[in-house]
Amino acid sequence: MARVTVEDCLEQEENRFALVILAASRTRTLMKGEGALVHAKNKPAVMALREIAAGKVRFHRESTEVVQEYINEVHAMRP
Repeated sequence: MARVTVEDCLEQEENRFALVILAASRTRTLMKGEGALVHAKNKPAVMALREIAAGKVRFHRESTEVVQEYINEVHAMRP
């Protein structure tokens, strides 16, 4: 895969907001030193998108639940 696009990733995760949460979470994991699931030499953010497009990284539950949980966390952080 020469380039990874949002459309490649949306084949695996249809909700764009959930895709952003998933990619950010996986990027943080890669930056902490966890090994990549696909063979490529890219920065962690691009590697996370490649893994999602390849179907190697997914939510373990419904993406709508994850998005709602994220929204609740953001609201709880506000003063």
